Amino acid sequence: MIIPKSLEEIAEYAKSGDNVFFFTATWCGDCNFIKPQLPEIEAEFPQYKFIQIDRDQFLDVAVEMSIMGIPSFVVLKDGQTVGRLVNKDRKTKAEIEEFLNSIPA
Repeated sequence: MIIPKSLEEIAEYAKSGDNVFFFTATWCGDCNFIKPQLPEIEAEFPQYKFIQIDRDQFLDVAVEMSIMGIPSFVVLKDGQTVGRLVNKDRKTKAEIEEFLNSIPA
């Protein structure tokens, strides 16, 4: 999991490569529920870089990407959004895997 430290770093990931943005916050119970399973998910989807975005630290990015609830996942391929799993619901490992499998290659 990559944890960017600046808006510039996030912008670089947003414009190139195959990336999964994971929006989270330290206080988010549902985010903390799924975090221990993310290394397994990352291993199953090596074609993606997983970028963890703290929603509170980078609120402007969350607003720009219409993140209305967390945990949320947005898949970008070379600057284009190709998939969104965005809501405030708790997500299971199986739901995230199903979502990532639904993204066209």
